[in-house]
Amino acid sequence: MSGYRLVEADEHSHQPGTESNFNESVYTNAFNADGRYGGWMRLGNRVNEGRAELSVCLYLPDGRVACQFLRPPITTNARHAAGGLRYTVHTPFRDVQMQYSGEVMVLEDPAAMRHPKLAFERATRLTCDVDFRHLAASPLHGGEPLTADQPTMYGRNFSLGHFNQHTTTSGHIRIGDLTLPINGGGWRDHSWGPRYWTNIYFYRLFIGNLGPDHGFMILKITDRQGVTRRCGVLQVDGQYEEITDLDLVTEWTAAKDPRVVRLGVRTAQRAVRIDGEISTLLPLRNRRTEGDLTLESRIAEGFTQWTWGDRTGCGMTEYIEVLEHGQPVGYPL
Repeated sequence: MSGYRLVEADEHSHQPGTESNFNESVYTNAFNADGRYGGWMRLGNRVNEGRAELSVCLYLPDGRVACQFLRPPITTNARHAAGGLRYTVHTPFRDVQMQYSGEVMVLEDPAAMRHPKLAFERATRLTCDVDFRHLAASPLHGGEPLTADQPTMYGRNFSLGHFNQHTTTSGHIRIGDLTLPINGGGWRDHSWGPRYWTNIYFYRLFIGNLGPDHGFMILKITDRQGVTRRCGVLQVDGQYEEITDLDLVTEWTAAKDPRVVRLGVRTAQRAVRIDGEISTLLPLRNRRTEGDLTLESRIAEGFTQWTWGDRTGCGMTEYIEVLEHGQPVGYPL
């Protein structure tokens, strides 16, 4: 990918910047090949704040969600290991692993997370063990920009460096007495630089695996000046094609959550239509204070069933946007 620097050392931790909100995070998702279950995990080191952000979200076959969100203390950015979540690089760019051992909250109704305090109080708590092993199924995409005018994926105030990759996955999810094997597809990313979630005005991110050699990562992102970028890749026969154009239609629920998405995607090689139906959505949020202001974003995390021509698969839909007067700024776009 031109315009970016990416070397094997970037697979490991970077020297933290002086910004108080410096963040270095690793994220992986993994779904079983039958498309019935899977999940994602993220650990973001905010070493200058003395803490990490831990997120575990597991979509179960019966529609329940098992999740955990913690802010474990850290004193170093040398590793991603905190709160029971651990990330290991076995072979840079080829083989990584993410594991969690700890407690999760099992939500019978994921919509209960609209009121997180109440959801946490009422959720059933069970022991959990998750192991996602990721082997490269595509090239790397992204890196650190080489020039000051090179656009970055999310913008320079939200993870200056960023790369991602489609993977084949193996492992398991164990929650209480339930054991679910993982043998299918996944995706991972690694980012570093200053980050506040509320620096994203609004975006729509789509990630999918449709067999071991087909998939996509597509982003539509709009800044506070109303400027929109469309970027990402189609994975075709194991190789990446940069997208050149994107059309997006979202069908919404009465709660203003995405329910169905329809994508028209063009690369230099092809034009395709991809349809997604969100089977389980977890409504999350992020809040922070800035002086006397409370800034808030909604983060809608949807387990999604995808159709691309005669191929079917699954993955994630993620809608992030600032809330103004309690309303998502990107709705109904």
